[in-house]
Amino acid sequence: MKKILVLSDTHGYIDDRILDFAKNSDEVWHVGDFGSIEVLEKLEKTSFFRGVYGNIDNYSIRKSLSEYGIFEVEKLKVLLIYRLYKQ
Repeated sequence: MKKILVLSDTHGYIDDRILDFAKNSDEVWHVGDFGSIEVLEKLEKTSFFRGVYGNIDNYSIRKSLSEYGIFEVEKLKVLLIYRLYKQ
C-alpha cells in the first residue's frame, strides 16, 4: 500500500517537517493554494507529485497545473480539485 501525503493551503510556506514527510511518502498530493511557485518546486523535488491549483495561485502555478486531476491509484479512482467554501 502506498503512503500518500495530502496537503492544501500552504499559502507560500512549507517547513522542513512537511518536506520530511514528503520524502518518506510514495506520492504527494497538493490540493491548491500553494501561494508561491517555490512551494510547488520543493514538493516536486521530494517525491512523485500530483497537484491542482487553488483560487489564490498565480499564473506561474496555473500554467504548471490543472484545475482538477483525475487518476487511479491502487484501483482507487481519485479526483483532486480545489473548492472554495462559501457560507
